[in-house]
Amino acid sequence: MTTRFTAACVQMRSGRDPLKNRDSAVALVREAVAGGADFVQTPEMTSLVDRKRDDMLAKVGPQEADPTLASLREVARERGTVIQVGSIAVKAGDKIANRAFLIGPDGEILASYDKVHLFDVDLPNGESWRESATYSGGDKAVLAETPWGLLGMTICYDVRFAALYRALAEGGASFLSAPACFTKQTGEAHWNVLHRARAIETGSFMISAAQGGLHEDGRETFGHSIIVDPWGRILAQAGSEPGVILAEIDPALVLDARSRIPTLKNARPFKIERASIPPAKDAKSA
Repeated sequence: MTTRFTAACVQMRSGRDPLKNRDSAVALVREAVAGGADFVQTPEMTSLVDRKRDDMLAKVGPQEADPTLASLREVARERGTVIQVGSIAVKAGDKIANRAFLIGPDGEILASYDKVHLFDVDLPNGESWRESATYSGGDKAVLAETPWGLLGMTICYDVRFAALYRALAEGGASFLSAPACFTKQTGEAHWNVLHRARAIETGSFMISAAQGGLHEDGRETFGHSIIVDPWGRILAQAGSEPGVILAEIDPALVLDARSRIPTLKNARPFKIERASIPPAKDAKSA
């Protein structure tokens, strides 16, 4: 596909009240559409940011009953816009799925994706995260059809796993996304370089909306929602406050970048061989 379109990232600061978060998401998506967006993406955990497991479980239900998803489907239908819900929390047995959705201009759900890589880390500043204690991880990558080409759907921590993005690009994705709730510390260090790297490695657009600022549950997220072209150029980027960024997307740039640096075609299978250091000779026998 070569039709140009305008993409928007909605940056949020979601809190502990799902209905307030829904209202904020709807208002910002409407703002993006009014600004000319054909495709709008919201961040990870659009509907709820609350690090207390019991509180999360009490507020989360099945996707069919989620008020944020229902409202954004209605906005897509009203405005004839493609909306990617970066993710919402939905019940998955005794845990929660961190699930992204792609909604078509008729309001129908075209695809969904459950975050594969869960953020289980201990950071140098003392922050400790164990997403696996609350969330159930997905086990499949997802390519979703849009009017402009295939979209590879991922979420946040996934962006550190380059093989996932290469597989999506090899599967035909022209656009990749990693909507996020990135911590401030890791975001300051790695957010931009990871997005530029994934774009350059695959010759794809990277479009990632983010949470930003100090949240009600005490966490601080990096923000800086970003849109990167296939040559690694940053087309638009937010700061730390809620709002909207927009950029024109020219799908022809994907073919251009991949023809200039054809890494997807030039990759070859290989094996790893370990070379061992021979044992040192005995000094007396030398």
